[in-house]
Amino acid sequence: MIVIEKKQINDIPVLHIVKQQKMTESLPLVFFIHGFSSIKETNLNYAYLMADKGFRVVLPEALHHGERNSGKTERELSFLFWEIVLNTIHELEDLKQAFIDEGLADPKRIGLAGTSMGAIITLGALRKYDWIKAAVSLMGHPAYEQLALWQLNEVEKMGIRSPLKESDIAELLNEIRKYDLSLEPEKLKGRPVLFWHGKLDPVVPFDGAYDFYESIRQDYNEIPENLKFIADAHAGHKVSQAGIRSAAEWFEKHL
Repeated sequence: MIVIEKKQINDIPVLHIVKQQKMTESLPLVFFIHGFSSIKETNLNYAYLMADKGFRVVLPEALHHGERNSGKTERELSFLFWEIVLNTIHELEDLKQAFIDEGLADPKRIGLAGTSMGAIITLGALRKYDWIKAAVSLMGHPAYEQLALWQLNEVEKMGIRSPLKESDIAELLNEIRKYDLSLEPEKLKGRPVLFWHGKLDPVVPFDGAYDFYESIRQDYNEIPENLKFIADAHAGHKVSQAGIRSAAEWFEKHL
């Protein structure tokens, strides 16, 4: 039997999913981060598949989302996108440590995954944390600065007035560069990373992930099994059933 437990860790609401008989054991741990304007509960399908394979799975609620809703509109939230991304990256350290301190997580077997914004968070966290053993990016983008400039251009094309001044943008770009994996890909150190992306994705550009994958393939020449890119020619900004299963299978193989 798989159980779902609601928890609060340092005021961060999370869902904790695990096989009941393994509830108190030290297990490989997977954090799975939801997408922008979504909620943690939408990823229970991923969590179930992973928990069924013996993992302890934790779904955190991102800032301004779900139980942490601040009453902001989706448009208002869009201009806080990178604040949410960086805040979640920082919170992962405390969440990880909480489960280790309780004796519930094997510190050498911790994985990280997410969809869309959650995948973007995953890729930034790979640059910051070496405790992530394996990762899955579902519709993510590792080049933070490139993505931020693309987003700003899209907003301008839609005729939406941005509340960000030029100085705000410069400050934002300066901050997110610190988490831009494309600027320091050597931080991956050969760790297992799976990319899944729809070629027709209108929300997070496919090329950002694929170009990065191509640029690091040579780094994995001696361990090609640790790097994989699944490109779905028919998918937009929605992960296919095959993509969902591939995430659980990746951790089963590498974590």
